[in-house]
Amino acid sequence: MTIYVGNLSYRATEEDLKAVFSEYGTVSRVVLPTDRETGRMRGFAFVDMTEDAQEDAAIAELDGADWMGRQLRVNKAKPKEGPSRGGTKRNGGF
Repeated sequence: MTIYVGNLSYRATEEDLKAVFSEYGTVSRVVLPTDRETGRMRGFAFVDMTEDAQEDAAIAELDGADWMGRQLRVNKAKPKEGPSRGGTKRNGGF
């Protein structure tokens, strides 16, 4: 399972997120998506932990928590659905 972490401060780093989530278990991966054009962080992240029980505990404790001046939104990440918005004419895009 992957955890979605929203409403992040733009100052947050992978190391910051690892430190917070490691209080609940072993963090196996942190992804901080950035804007392709500006390179700026997009204000959300994805965190993977080694065990589901650890992820559930982190979600329960951190959802709504104040961190770096922002109220976090933490929940199970939803799988990406449907085609991307960058389609071509051949497959029904623009």
